[in-house]
Amino acid sequence: MVHLVGSLRKELADSLSTCSVLVVGAGGIGCELLKNLVLTGFKNIEVIDLDTIDVSNLNRQFLFQKKHVGKSKAQVAKESALQFCPSANITAYHDSIMNPDYNVEYFRKFILVMNALDNRAARNHVNRMCLAADIPLIESGTAGYLGQVTVIKKGMTECYECQPKPTQKTFPGCTIRNTPSEPIHCIVWAKYLFNQLFGEEDADQEVSPDTADPELAWNPEDTAARATASEKDGDIKRISTKEWARSTGYDPVKLFNKLFKDDIMYLLTMDKLWKKRKAPTPLDWQHLENSACPQEDSPVSGLKDQQVLGLWGYCQLFQHSVETLRSQIQEKGESAELVWDKDDPPAMDFVTAAANLRMHIFSMNMKSRFDVKSMAGNIIPAIATTNAVIAGLIVLEGLKILSGEIESCRSIFLNKCPNLRKKLLVPCILDPPSANCYVCASKPEVTVKLNVHKTVVLTLQDRILKERFGMVAPDVQIEDGKGTILISSEEGETEANNNKFLSDFGIRNGSRLQVDDFLQDYTLLVNVLHTEELERDVEFEVVGEAPDKAPPPQSKPEEVNSITNGNKDSSQPSTSSKVQAEDDDIMIVESDEEEGASSSSAPATSATKRKHPNTGGDETSVKRPRTEQTSTADDDDDIIALD
Repeated sequence: MVHLVGSLRKELADSLSTCSVLVVGAGGIGCELLKNLVLTGFKNIEVIDLDTIDVSNLNRQFLFQKKHVGKSKAQVAKESALQFCPSANITAYHDSIMNPDYNVEYFRKFILVMNALDNRAARNHVNRMCLAADIPLIESGTAGYLGQVTVIKKGMTECYECQPKPTQKTFPGCTIRNTPSEPIHCIVWAKYLFNQLFGEEDADQEVSPDTADPELAWNPEDTAARATASEKDGDIKRISTKEWARSTGYDPVKLFNKLFKDDIMYLLTMDKLWKKRKAPTPLDWQHLENSACPQEDSPVSGLKDQQVLGLWGYCQLFQHSVETLRSQIQEKGESAELVWDKDDPPAMDFVTAAANLRMHIFSMNMKSRFDVKSMAGNIIPAIATTNAVIAGLIVLEGLKILSGEIESCRSIFLNKCPNLRKKLLVPCILDPPSANCYVCASKPEVTVKLNVHKTVVLTLQDRILKERFGMVAPDVQIEDGKGTILISSEEGETEANNNKFLSDFGIRNGSRLQVDDFLQDYTLLVNVLHTEELERDVEFEVVGEAPDKAPPPQSKPEEVNSITNGNKDSSQPSTSSKVQAEDDDIMIVESDEEEGASSSSAPATSATKRKHPNTGGDETSVKRPRTEQTSTADDDDDIIALD
């Protein structure tokens, strides 16, 4: 006779009360997940999140209240979850999971890791740490009404990085407001600005500098005081961006100097943001007007929409578009609101001008109106119910793992509309590891096409190894028979190399670089393919994949056991729809891929250095959905493509 404790077998209930689990992220999914874990019977939980609570979180992150604004998400989530189960042992960290303190040994403390993250860099990092520690990982994400949960286990399943991902289209608010690094960040900011000035104001679309940026100094006393202060106005008259703009009569010059001079100068006072980034450069209307070149007004050959204007050209476009939009508002009446439409010329001119001015401030290559329009898509908001469903599925997959039934785990997709079999939840069999994965293959290896005479060491380090391949602190050794060290993770050791070209170190077509990231316990062999035929503004290409394009999803039949709980005997077969959900925050869709910011300058050095042992067989990944199909051809109508 099966012994039950509540709805669980006694053995499983005992396991929950003694095992340790890690939750990474305490936002939309994380709040729901933490509540589910303590109510299910998990007793030893560690939760980590670098973010602080914002007013815009309160509509869906139900563990937080207005009095918590400005405080640590992880700490408040812990305190709120303990009210559901005071006997639980929850440890909260207001920190980044990418901090070197959370090394492989730290991850080995847990029987299971659950991701509730909102950015790809952190997802990649946790994926690698779980592979190195050989700990099961449950990955998840939501986008509007769509959601996904999948299980990653070394040697058994694909890892999160087995399949190339499209360019990330969701971004933390502090990135948009404080530290944009790609043109799409500036375009999203410009769209938010349009709504703040002319459309329906939204607390989630603030454009002013974010003083609660997690990268800034965090002091519990300061944030507690700020949360208290937010309850009262004191002697300060708080007005919205729209109210301020109206008070100026929508004066284009005053708007320009506020947005592109005063706000940027305020950002520069947040000196911690600029220790490892290039600081932004404020713009002043009067100075630009006095130094404008007549040539900027001369016609350029080619289609007008595909021309990239000069700096003063975008200043004039900003002025003209503000004046046009101001006239539209006045015609409609004092309380009128405009709706942004990429096919509305004045609205598109405004976003093009504002985005390009911000790109220039943050040292990025400016874009044509055509490029900006192609990247400016729709925004899908976060939905509280979707987060709740996905958090529940995470726990159910976790119960399977703790029951020793990992082979019955599934990737589960939540669709917006029922399919032909009236199913919203669609389970898919987990794919095996990809033999070509540059993370979990037994000997990870990639080929990178670049120009060795134009690529500097800093570009290799920041743009290729850190940004493209997700490393945190890479060490690079040239396989030249001498063990030349090109990049060292030890501060200052190879800094003199940063602005030297790769060719200065004898790197040429066919050279091989051994790259080690000791924090991630990860080694990658990089084959260099020299070329002088890269497209304009393209610094490098990874051979074997179209830049920033994910492969098309593949449909395969499957037998499905269960998606309802951790027991095999509760099977719910269903028909699959393809979904790839990325983040539990806003999502930008219908965007073309864009090149990143302007290339950094970089250098290199030589020396001999320790070698990192290759750990071999790291294998696991996030699911490229496979559909269970009946013989009905119409099932394709149910497919929802996301990302």
